[in-house]
Parts: sequence; C-alpha cells; structure tokens
Amino acid sequence: MPADNIKRAIQRGTGQLPGAAIEEVTFEGYGPGGVAVLVEVVTDNRNRTVSEIRHLFAKNGGNLGEAGCVSWMFSKRSLIVVPKGKATEGQLMELALSAGADDLRDEGESWAILSAPDAHENVLAALKQNGIEPSLHEISMIPQSQIKLQGKQAEAVLRMSEALEEHDDVQNVYANFDIEEKEMEALAR
Repeated sequence: MPADNIKRAIQRGTGQLPGAAIEEVTFEGYGPGGVAVLVEVVTDNRNRTVSEIRHLFAKNGGNLGEAGCVSWMFSKRSLIVVPKGKATEGQLMELALSAGADDLRDEGESWAILSAPDAHENVLAALKQNGIEPSLHEISMIPQSQIKLQGKQAEAVLRMSEALEEHDDVQNVYANFDIEEKEMEALAR
C-alpha cells in the first residue's frame, strides 16, 4: 500500500482530514425456501456494500430484492426475553401489561414480552424494579409469520444468515424462518 494512502487514513482517523460519510442502509431479499430477509448495514461505501451483499445472497441460494419487497412482513417491536426460572407467567403478565406491553409469549425455556418500541424502557424498568433481570432486551424486527424449514433448506438458510452476519458492515440480520430445535442440533453436528 502506498505511504500516501496510509498517511491519509491516519489523518482521517485522527480528525485532521474529513472522513467518509457513514450511512445506514437496509437491504431486503429472499433466501432459500422463500424466507424473507432484512439486513441492516452501516457503510461508508454503499456501492461496494450492495455488491458484496448481493454476492452473499446469490452465493447462498437467495436473491437481493428491491426496497419494500419484504419489509412489510416485519414490524418494529420491543422484545424482552426472560428465562422461565426468574418469573411466573402471572407475575410477568401483570408487570408487563401494566407497564405498556402488548403480548407475552411462551418460547419454551423463556418468556418473550412484546410491546411498541416507545414502551420498551417502561416495561424494562418495571421488570428490573421487581428484581427480574431479562436475558435479552432490544428493539427488533419481528416477522408477522414464519416459514418452517428442515433439511437442506434449513441448512442453506443458516449458512446464508451466518455469511451475512459475518460481513463487516452488517449490524443486524432478521429473517422469518422457523427451524425446530432438533433440526438445529442435527445441523450443528
């Protein structure tokens, strides 16, 4: 690499030169089995990133789509996950609903509390005030419906999701697939 390039990069990093404009972009597409995929990216070079994300989709049996092609299948929601050992359904239902939550779901070994994004902090504070520490809390894109996958399609979707998540510019990957726990364990081997 030429010395001038290194010098400019150091100057940009220290603030002596203006840096590149950073922008947030959401890519949408379809993975194997018709799975809807949203990819949130932060990049300084949109053209490079579009090319790389398109390549990851195509290489793994998916297609990068146009803006709006799958986003309608997702809704922005507050997601708070509480392990079942930390609270009963009754406790959580009362606390969460009084703090502004919309729904409480049984997710096997944990409870998932869903609410509007603006109620996130109130619900989280109500849980913590009552000594209930969630294992996860975030604003997420929740699919309205899910596609059940197994076998080769499940393997291909997981491979594509992993490749997207490993990309340097990718912040979040959301998809509407559902793979049973037994299938996940078999694929992990």
